[in-house]
This record gives sequence, C-alpha cells and structure tokens, in this order.
Amino acid sequence: MLSFQDAVSPIMEQLIMFHDHTMMILLMITTVVSYMMVMLFMNKYINRFLLEGQLIELIWTILPAVLLIFIALPSLRILYMIEEINNPLITIKAIGHQWYWSYEYSDFKKIEFDSYMKPTINLESSEFRLLDTDNRIVLPYNIQIRILVTSTDVIHSWTIPSIGVKIDASPGRINQGSILMNRLGYFLVNVQ
Repeated sequence: MLSFQDAVSPIMEQLIMFHDHTMMILLMITTVVSYMMVMLFMNKYINRFLLEGQLIELIWTILPAVLLIFIALPSLRILYMIEEINNPLITIKAIGHQWYWSYEYSDFKKIEFDSYMKPTINLESSEFRLLDTDNRIVLPYNIQIRILVTSTDVIHSWTIPSIGVKIDASPGRINQGSILMNRLGYFLVNVQ
C-alpha cells in the first residue's frame, strides 16, 4: 500500500490534506526546475544580461521564501491542533514494558490489564502477526480521550496510524496525547 490508511479522526484527515498540499508544492517545484534544466541544456542562445540580473536574483530569493511560508503555516496549525486537548471525558494510561503494555482506565473504575503480543503459533487466519494482542484496548468514538503514555524500562512508541497519534514513552516521563475518533472500527496499535 503506497498511501495512508483511511482517516478515522479529524487530525488524521488534516494530516492527509497537508501531505497532499505539500506534495503539490513539491511537484510544482520539481516540474519548474526540470523544465528549466532541460531548456538550459537544449538552448544554444546566451543572454549576456542574465549573469548580472538583479531582478532574477530577487525572484529566486523571494519565491522559495514564499513557498516555505505556504508549507509552514498549515504545518503549524496542524501541530497546534494535535497538541490541543479539550476537556477529555476519559483518560487512559498506557505503560510500556519490555515485552508488553499495561493499560489503566482510572476515571470510572480501577480497570487495569496487561496486553501481550500473541505468539505466531496462536494466531488465527484473520489476525496480524506482531500486531495482535491477547487483551485489546477499547476506545469509544465521538468522545474526547486523553492518553497518558510512559515507560518503565526503555523508550517505547505507542502509535495508531489511522487516528494520527504517535506518542513516545520514556522512563520517568509522562507524555500525553488526544484522541477523537469519528467512526467505529478495529484499529491496530503499533507499539515498539
């Protein structure tokens, strides 16, 4: 698969649109530069004023700056949207251990469980190798969720690509993220 997974959250939809926006700008730059290089190789005419033109230098200095602004402003907006947490109704704590993850739902009842990766021998035909676990985390949709991620031993990474969330787990530090899903589904948590 060469594209992104289907977006499940508004953040991931914005990330996909930003990716497409940036790729269009890069495609325009690549096309213009390729055209200019081909024309330079094919053209036999020489303009003696081209080497001392301050106007052309002004253009090729300002144009890249404007293109960078067209990339930077949407990027900063999405970055602030990712870090924004609006009154979460549920808080889930994910603790990374060396070979498994522990999850704690501490808002309503004290629910704690460990999630171990399933051995390849125990997998069914519909399950994914190195991604399926014995206990899955269950998240509601259309509800703002705060996820707190930490580690007990080494640096881990807690990721759900279709939601657009990736949080690093470091020992002695709690990182937080926000999740808001638009639809139901079975989404794989990529953990390392």
